Amino acid sequence: MISINFDSIISRYQAGERSFQGLVIMAIDGFEADLRGIALSRCELRDAYLPYSNLGQSSLKESRLIQAELSDAKLFSADLTRTVLDAANLVRADLRFARLESAVLRSANLTGADLQGADLRGADLTGVNLTRAKLNQALLTGACLIGANLFRAEGVVLDEVLYDRSTILPDGHRQSR
Repeated sequence: MISINFDSIISRYQAGERSFQGLVIMAIDGFEADLRGIALSRCELRDAYLPYSNLGQSSLKESRLIQAELSDAKLFSADLTRTVLDAANLVRADLRFARLESAVLRSANLTGADLQGADLRGADLTGVNLTRAKLNQALLTGACLIGANLFRAEGVVLDEVLYDRSTILPDGHRQSR
């Protein structure tokens, strides 16, 4: 993989380039960055600091953003298929209609995140915090929610979802396993 710094990506993006695939991107300080429609597939984003950024309709497919700071980020309709977001901070992130199929979000913080209509089929959500998250019409088939916190989450459908007694279910749901 080729390493590049984030300032170079910003300059090239502002010049009209949108596709940056298979790169290691370092020194990412993108507070409020507007990167709508960027393609960062199969990239490794090290020390990603992107709160309040706009990554709507972007592709981060098969990328690694471990411990990324994405609070209040706009990821509307983003493709995060098979992306690794372990321990990422996605508090209040807009992930409406995002593709998160087979994504890995172990121990991520999605408190208050909007995941309405998101595709989370087969996602690893082990230990994730989904307190007050909006999951209306989200697809969770085959997702792993072991140890997840779904306290006061909205619109959760637990059919064909893996969870255990350590999973904190939303109001109105009971442990049946």
